Amino acid sequence: MDGEKETALATERYGSRERWTYWERGGEMEREREGGEGERAGSFVKVFTSVFLPQGYPESVSEDYLQYQMWDTLQAFSSSLTGTLSTQATLRGVGVGSTEASVAAATVTWILRDGTGMLGRILFAWVKGSKLDCDAKKWRLFADVLNDVAIFMEIVAPAFPACFTLIVCSAGVFKSLVGVAGGATRAALTVHQARRDNMADVSAKDGSQETLVNLAGMLVSLLLIPLVTESTVLTFALYFLFTCLHLYANYQAVRSVVMETLNQARLSILTDQYLQEGRVLSPAAANHREPVLPDFRRRVQITLGVRLGDIVSSTSELQRALKGNQKKYIIGVKRREVCVCLSSEAAPQDEIQASFHCHLLSSLLLDTGSTGSNGPLTGERRDQWRHTVRAAGQGEGLWELLSETHAFVDRTFPEFLTALQKAGWQTGRTLLDWDEWRVNWEPVPLKKIL
Repeated sequence: MDGEKETALATERYGSRERWTYWERGGEMEREREGGEGERAGSFVKVFTSVFLPQGYPESVSEDYLQYQMWDTLQAFSSSLTGTLSTQATLRGVGVGSTEASVAAATVTWILRDGTGMLGRILFAWVKGSKLDCDAKKWRLFADVLNDVAIFMEIVAPAFPACFTLIVCSAGVFKSLVGVAGGATRAALTVHQARRDNMADVSAKDGSQETLVNLAGMLVSLLLIPLVTESTVLTFALYFLFTCLHLYANYQAVRSVVMETLNQARLSILTDQYLQEGRVLSPAAANHREPVLPDFRRRVQITLGVRLGDIVSSTSELQRALKGNQKKYIIGVKRREVCVCLSSEAAPQDEIQASFHCHLLSSLLLDTGSTGSNGPLTGERRDQWRHTVRAAGQGEGLWELLSETHAFVDRTFPEFLTALQKAGWQTGRTLLDWDEWRVNWEPVPLKKIL
């Protein structure tokens, strides 16, 4: 009928991929997809994303997810190809294809390689396991560089028959470190990427992507193996080509990650910027400045979560450390180290405040940095404190400096914390690498403070 009206009853959507509208037409309810028939052309893309991307993508993951995964896919493909070269070299080294080689000797070599790798895995996890969360980007890059070194050792091992077992065992240790560092940092990045508590889904789809890349690498390897079997020069040429691609893709991958949690490197950048200019950088800007390569510049060591005895050695020093300090941490200064004791009642925001205080003291001890016109740390005050540091040595002057900086932090930190939250930083949890020591202390009466 000409007089019939269409009335929209409801709309629905599937993530950001599909939108549908329910219409009332002639007393019937009909369902119509927005965009019409043209959307059906994307059915292949829909299936592909369902198989290899987390449910709810892109809303269910971080904004840097796609860029990171693209670079990670490229590095995984390159690593798969270099891995094929090393596998071929290792098999040739243990005697595959040689009439003089024995099965027993090859088996012993393989067992020794795997055994030393297992020991290396345990030791590395023990020594560095707690550091992998805090500096996930650095350790991720470290793992891939070490993997390339291990592959190179396996490729050259057959050229040194007398040292073959030693070389492949060393390479096995390196690869075991790669397994620990790579797996742990991948888990840390998964926590960052999963925005709907969907870590299992993000991890599973990452595994599917890696499997697809490895399958592609295997197909290409089938073409490469006949070419490199009798050509050592071509083997090394392809290794260096794929390794350069692998390292470049890895560097770009970790550079693309924008983490909103605070570790020591990011908090140091934010603290310096705030003290100089009175503003807090966004997560994207601070992550862009975060170093992912070894930094050999002179630095003051910052140790968080130490024993009380590492800071003070007498009652008088404890009294000095508590002078002007109403916080949930005690801080101590040595010539090249700043140490912090944390109270058992401290919350994540107290951890951030203690680290903020440490980075302030670090800049004074190093006698570096400039003062911006809008920063809370004026040039006059900075120069005065630096003069105190140069004149104090390890004596009374440093304790007086601590008392003055306590008052400065009491005034400055609340505004800094508010600016962090407004800029999009997470302050409910941190990655500041605290040790497990916690200290409880009683307030010292003012009349007893020396």
